[in-house]
Formats: sequence, structure tokens, C-alpha cells
Amino acid sequence: MMSSPEKQSRGAWRRQGAEASLSEVHRSIFVPGDVPFWRKMLAFAGPGFLVAVGYMDPGNWATDLAAGARYGYSLLWVILVSNLMAILLQHLSVKLGVATGRDLAQACRDHYPTPVVWFLWVLCELAIAACDLAEVVGSAIALQLLFGIPLVWGCVITCLDVLAVLYLQNKGFRYVEALVLTLILTIGACFAAELFLSKPSLAGVALGFIPSTDILKDQGMLYISIGILGATVMPHNLYLHSSIVQTRRFEHSPDGLREAIRFATIDSSAALMFALFINGSILVLAASAFHYSGQHDVAEIQDAYRLLSSTLGVGVASTLFAVALLASGQNSTLTGTLAGQIVMEGFLDFRMAPWMRRTITRLIAVVPAVAVIGYFGESRTTDLLVASQVVLSMQLGFAVWPLMRFTGEKAKMGPFVNPLWIKVLGWTTTFVIIALNLKLLFDSLVPEAIRQGIFRLIGISGG
Repeated sequence: MMSSPEKQSRGAWRRQGAEASLSEVHRSIFVPGDVPFWRKMLAFAGPGFLVAVGYMDPGNWATDLAAGARYGYSLLWVILVSNLMAILLQHLSVKLGVATGRDLAQACRDHYPTPVVWFLWVLCELAIAACDLAEVVGSAIALQLLFGIPLVWGCVITCLDVLAVLYLQNKGFRYVEALVLTLILTIGACFAAELFLSKPSLAGVALGFIPSTDILKDQGMLYISIGILGATVMPHNLYLHSSIVQTRRFEHSPDGLREAIRFATIDSSAALMFALFINGSILVLAASAFHYSGQHDVAEIQDAYRLLSSTLGVGVASTLFAVALLASGQNSTLTGTLAGQIVMEGFLDFRMAPWMRRTITRLIAVVPAVAVIGYFGESRTTDLLVASQVVLSMQLGFAVWPLMRFTGEKAKMGPFVNPLWIKVLGWTTTFVIIALNLKLLFDSLVPEAIRQGIFRLIGISGG
């Protein structure tokens, strides 16, 4: 049984309503009690992979491709550091959801005054729309590369995955997790084959994971590094994870909660290490295929597709790349629609039919994509992807800050409050993310001539 202080701590979160997060699937998956480690691990496995797809979505591809083509293997360590930050933040998201029974959006609604809640909700909706926009465009590009479908129609076709989410969720949340895992394994298989075909330098890859101060001397390298960090840690994943971890029906005792946090953290950490493999593979493939063959300016997904087969001398290389992109885009849109439902219900305590909510989420992404592509032409898709990442960067700090604050307060977390070393690592990560994303915004909004002048003043070259 839970002690009185723990009950009070959990009860403090429910002062504005006790409706469960994603109530239609809340505590719907049974976790067995006295069973071997691997059986319990299987019961908890799943949410981490739904979260991991956000770390390997099409928004990451452009930065990883540019990093590999321009700088070879040297920025692999940036992907590794980004991934370690993500593991820490997702662990805190798990702790919040399990220990309090509230997702991050609900926790914000419980804690902050109404104007702040609405402000945070609007920012989060913009971030989800931006992320969904990148995924819609990525899927449309893949459909065009594979089947010759015009981008505008490809964007429209992606709306159909809303029906897939609704159908699978009605059959059980495990079906959603199974589809996501299947698509992740498809992406992994495609890139494993690509790496085999590209024959990267193992020594070069190993050296790429060693941190270097070169990014402080080269503005171009710094810019791409910030892009990798900004595209890796997705704000909506923090809301998503704190909710879907509650789909497990575990024992609500101190030991049961502690065990749930441990297994859910193992699940998410393993899934994010797989995401590290995918992102690293994209960079390594670009380095092996393009950088060391003198093609340093390959940054667009379409260019990489066209050049891969000829560069590697294997016809199937481009097809594998496009299949992986399609799986990545579709996977990310599945979880994006779930995140949209979570933030609306959590921040506003407002519920609508799931099909309506997910249709609205998808239309918010599809309409601007179709409008931009229809007006400016298909050549502007890369600009659209970059713009979506800038919007994500603007919102990230507003998600990480409350997460750190809530998990660091004993009155809210009880015995599961962050220890000192987690607080130090977490707040350091928070300030690094905020600072780097402000830098990304600066580089995106300030004219090039002004930026070059500032960098010359502080002694950084404009490489």
C-alpha cells in the first residue's frame, strides 16, 4: 500500500480533474507479477519505441545527410551526445508519468495559472504541427521517389494513416506498438544493408565518436551541430512518453512504481540506442558515399536518392534509402497524432472524438505543406523541412523546463524526486539545449552578412 505522504503527493496533482491520460487505453496492458525478468521486460516494452521514432524522423535526415557529406564522420559524437540527452529527458518523462499518474501536459495544467497553460498549449500545438509537417513532407518525398507520385498528392495520401491509428488503437494499444516496431525494424534493415554496401571506414567511424573542439572554430560545422541537436530532442516526445507509459497496469505501491520506472527506462533507453544507430547510419552513409568521393554539397534528400546508386555502384541502394524514408515518415506521423490528442486533453481538459482530433492534427500539417508546394513548387521542400525544425527549437525549452521543475520537487514526486546528480545533469542539459536552440534561431533569422560580422568579432571563422 502507498503511504500517506505519497498519497498526498499524488493527490496534489489531481486538484483540477482526475481524468486519466489517454483514458481509452489507460492501464489497458497487464503487467504480470512474480515472473522472470525477461517476461516483465516484454510487458513494459513498447512505449520507448513509439518515442524513439521521433528521434529518427525525416526532420533528422537533412541535418545528418549534410553533416556526413560535408564533414565526413567527424560529427558522429554530436549525434551521440544528443542521444544521451534524449535518454536522460525521456527517463524523467517516465518518472513523471509513473510516479504522479499525470502526463506532462496535465502536470502543467495542475501547476500553472490558466494564461500560462494556454500559452504552453499553443506553443506545443505549433511544435506538433511543425513536426508533423516534416513527417508529411518526408513521406510525400518518399512516395514521389518510389512511385513518381507528385508531392502534393503524396501529402494528401499521408492523411490515411489517421485511419490506421484509429483502427489499431480500437483493437488494442499493443497493435499500435507492433506496427511502429515493424516500421522501425524496416528502417534498421534498410540502413544495415546500406552500410554494408557503402563499406565505411571502421577506424574513421570510431574516431568520429570522439568529441572535438573544431565546431567552435568553424561556423558551418557549429550550425550543422546545432541542427542535429535541435532535430534530435523532440518536445512532443516528452508529453507523449509521460502518457503512454501509463498504458501498463502495474502495481501502485512504492515498489511497484519503482519497478515500473526501472523497466520503462530500460525500454526507452534501448529504443533510443536504436535511434542512435539510425541517425549515425545516415551520417556514415553520407560520409562514405559522398564526402570521400568529393561530393560535399549533398544536403537534400532527393539529391541523396539520385546519387546513391551511381556512387555506390549498386542499383538497389537508392530504393532502400527511399523505403527507409517512407517507413520513417509514416512511423513518426503515427506517434504525432497520439501526441496531439495528449496535449489537447492534458492542457485544456477538453476531449473530442479521437478521429476528429487526429484529423485536425493532420490537416494542420497537410494544408500548409500543400499550399507551399503548390505555390512555390517542389523545390522548396527542403526550406519547409528547415522551417519546421526552427519552430520545434522555439518550443523545446518550454517543455524541458517544467519537466525538470516538476521531477525535482519532493512535494510532487515524493520518494521519486530527482537526486542531486540527476538535477545537475538535467539542468545542465536544459540550459545547453536552450542556448543551442537560441543560437539556431539566431542563425535562421539574422541575415548572413550580420552573422558573419559577429562571428569575425568573436574569432570564429565562417566555414
